[in-house]
Amino acid sequence: MVKKIFLSIFTVTVCALIFAIGALLFVTSSYMEGRIRTELSDEIDYLKAGVESEGEEYLLSLADGGKRVTWIASDGKILFDNGISEQGELYYAADTDEVKEAKSSKDGFGFSTRSSESGSGMTSYAAKRLSDGTIIIVASARYTIWTVLFDTMSSVAVISAITLIAGAVLAIILSGMIVKPISLIDFEKPEETHAYPELLPVVKKLSEQKRRIDNQIAELRLKQTEFEAITYNMSEGMITIDYRANVLTCNQSAMKILGCEKIPTNALSLSSSIELRQSIITALSGTKARAQLKTESSFYSIIATPVIEDGNVCGAVIVILDETEKERREALRREFTSNVSHELKTPLTSISGFAELIRDGVGSEKERAHFADNICKESSRMLSLIEDIIKLSRLDGGEIPYDKTDIDLYECALGVKERLTSIAQKKDITITLEGQSSFVVGNYNIVEDMIYNLCDNAIKYNNVGGSVTISVGEKEKRPFFSVSDTGIGIPPAEIPRIYERFYRVDKSHSKEIGGTGLGLSIVKHAAIYLHASINTESTLGKGTTITVTF
Repeated sequence: MVKKIFLSIFTVTVCALIFAIGALLFVTSSYMEGRIRTELSDEIDYLKAGVESEGEEYLLSLADGGKRVTWIASDGKILFDNGISEQGELYYAADTDEVKEAKSSKDGFGFSTRSSESGSGMTSYAAKRLSDGTIIIVASARYTIWTVLFDTMSSVAVISAITLIAGAVLAIILSGMIVKPISLIDFEKPEETHAYPELLPVVKKLSEQKRRIDNQIAELRLKQTEFEAITYNMSEGMITIDYRANVLTCNQSAMKILGCEKIPTNALSLSSSIELRQSIITALSGTKARAQLKTESSFYSIIATPVIEDGNVCGAVIVILDETEKERREALRREFTSNVSHELKTPLTSISGFAELIRDGVGSEKERAHFADNICKESSRMLSLIEDIIKLSRLDGGEIPYDKTDIDLYECALGVKERLTSIAQKKDITITLEGQSSFVVGNYNIVEDMIYNLCDNAIKYNNVGGSVTISVGEKEKRPFFSVSDTGIGIPPAEIPRIYERFYRVDKSHSKEIGGTGLGLSIVKHAAIYLHASINTESTLGKGTTITVTF
């Protein structure tokens, strides 16, 4: 803008200088022509008076004044000419403008300007008609405007240079002064700027646009913050890409799932998974794609959805869902179904076999009584299994009412101890209860089942002559109970799996030990239902301690 203003001012200065020089030369030329006409008119009047009084002698007596004087007769014959050394039968051109005008005008005066005979410049001629009809002509060399300009070229050049320099300096100063108020406009607070009155509409427009832009930026930042907060805390991976598969956004979950330390430029380099790449390519072709992504320990589902605008695919949104837990639950369900089928098949086979023997009358009375006794045992085992499955199902579905009953853990543990004392004595195992009363709020039957199952397991997996200790009390103002035994212990690698359904550490002794294999699973789900935590400590060959804290 400064450059444009400078050029404008400087151009005006140059144009003004050219116009001024041209006008000055024109006025000077006109003025010079008028002065020459006046001078020649006065001079020729003096010559007329002298010639009429003294004749040729007057002309001869004149000193050379630098002007050519010619006296001609009415027919053009030259009577006197100070430019001709010898007089003779010479004639002056009678058809010149000044002669014609002198002959025809009332005052007998004629004037004209034309090129000199030598062609070196312009000459002005003045003619005066005398009383006897003769004509006196005075010629004077005249400087043309170009001659004047050429003669004064150095002075004009100096003046022009000074004028141009002054104009340039003035243009720089003025352009800076003009632009300064504009450059001082505070675009953050344009309404507080004191600019030219002509700029007030622009300043107001800037203020309105700034407010509008600030509001839009604030809204965009809010939406961006909300979007980042939502996507950052999502457990699902989310990636947005453009039509070239360049990554626009990628949340932390996606980077963690795909094992990226930083966001890559292109989505096709996110992972070496063929399924992911194929999903991206399919989505960018305009078709929604689904795929599965498996790692060593996880299972993910990929959903790639194209983003279409004006009928063209401009990008895609890729969502990676962690379905590891779902897959694990499905695997557990399949395993549970298989285990239940196996656990039910064994007693049913025994029951069926013994029933057929009794039906066919095989064996003595004593043997048939034995068969019936086995049928009762297997039936009891099946009923226990079904009851445990029902308990787990009800705990999983939250169907057991969460009674707000105050439960004394010590009294509950005492009841369990009394129920299991006879069973423990058969294996020469001692059950001990330690601690004091500690109260929790919940369902009494669930709490009792937890203590019972832990104590039952402690007896089953104990050594002959061992002991089981039930401790009740509070730690950091939190009620707890723990069951410790001096049994076979659990290998460290097996501890995370002991709460799985039908899982047994020592499968070779499972039939001898008995039970349904669901006891610790019931304890785990009951703890979840009661918002309690379980801690397991075990040393192989020395025993196990399981603590439940409410």
